[in-house]
Amino acid sequence: MSDENGTQETPAGSAPGPRPEPIRFFGTTWVDHDNGYPVRRIGAAVGSLAAALASCLILRFAYQGLQIADIGGFVTLLMVVMFAICSALAFRHTWDSFTKRPDPDRQASLRGLLAIGFVGSLLAYFFRSLTEAPGEKLHREEYETALKQHEKRSTRRTGNPSKKRRRS
Repeated sequence: MSDENGTQETPAGSAPGPRPEPIRFFGTTWVDHDNGYPVRRIGAAVGSLAAALASCLILRFAYQGLQIADIGGFVTLLMVVMFAICSALAFRHTWDSFTKRPDPDRQASLRGLLAIGFVGSLLAYFFRSLTEAPGEKLHREEYETALKQHEKRSTRRTGNPSKKRRRS
């Protein structure tokens, strides 16, 4: 059994098993769906949706600023298209990162694009929060694999091998 910080409670004398990796805003509550997990999921969904709506409002003010500046329709169109494309790419990248670990080099090279398309990332977080903690599926697969490997390693050798009878 583990607590919210991910520490394992193990009986005395036994080797500790693998610890679940905490997820942002959820800790390790995703393992057993306890300690307020449903409330945290609702909070993450509402929070990410509210942040996305606030971001859209800020982008609307920026768009109005471009109209007031009268810089021309072409530049305004470029800005709108840039934010739309970057948001779509950020949504896809964030959505994919919930099911497989992103490549750190690719993540670093996409940092600017993800910053511009922050609305897409927020929306991906919102939609994933409706079904699970964002990244829960990936973390659960990794944790269950680690548990199986640990179980396999710990049950393979039991007893004192020197007392084992030799086969004749």
